[in-house]
Amino acid sequence: MTALLAAGEDPRPSLLARRDPTAKLLLVLVVTTAVVLVLDPVTPLVLWVLALVGLLLGARVPVRTAARAHVPFLVLAVGQLTVNLVTRPGEVIATPGPLRLTAEGLEVGTAIALRTLVIGVLAVAFITTTSPVRLMTSLQQNARLSPRVTYAILAGYRMLQEMPREWASLRAAHAVRAPLRPDGTPTRSPRVLLGAAFGLLVVSVRKGERLSQSLESRGLGLTPRTTWRPSPWTRADAVLVVVVLGVLVAVLATSAALGVLAGPAVLFG
Repeated sequence: MTALLAAGEDPRPSLLARRDPTAKLLLVLVVTTAVVLVLDPVTPLVLWVLALVGLLLGARVPVRTAARAHVPFLVLAVGQLTVNLVTRPGEVIATPGPLRLTAEGLEVGTAIALRTLVIGVLAVAFITTTSPVRLMTSLQQNARLSPRVTYAILAGYRMLQEMPREWASLRAAHAVRAPLRPDGTPTRSPRVLLGAAFGLLVVSVRKGERLSQSLESRGLGLTPRTTWRPSPWTRADAVLVVVVLGVLVAVLATSAALGVLAGPAVLFG
């Protein structure tokens, strides 16, 4: 994910990179909300394929980068599938040892796992095609957010980008003092990792405090303010919103017409 966060700093030219960040953020929120309410395996599978095509073509993300970006979401998806498979009551389809695997658990778990992948692809597409500075400008100009909110979002985005580098530095510093394994490699015990995580928390809090003081000293919140590089909402942004929402509605309507679409009621059925 380090490479993806760095990509958001200066996104490569692409169809999605040229679109307004507020429009893309709106689409991510709407599609994510719709996917969260879907609990059948087929609908999120179709949406995941369409989102993946959009990531590869619209964002011009290399296949290798897209595959690596799937790893953390895939791990989470497998965990969700496993938990539902062994804990959800229903018709038993297999009994490996003391475990009882149910058909209902397989169906719901697969749906939840697939919607996790959909949300992951949307997040990757947004990160790799959105400049933090342009995001701040767009939210202030088009979403009518106050400078305090937009600059806070920019600061959080910057800190998120720097976290992988800070983590690597802390791990290197801990490796100098930590006891070595018999083969000479640094230990990776939970205690050492917890110490590094606590150090990352302390560094982030201190950096956030310094950043807030810096913004206040530069007159954050004073009005009127001017924009160096405006991010106007264009006709192409409206077309993107209409097309994506139209595809979403078409997929949901088709699933409903075929009798495939299922909602949260499945959890209580």
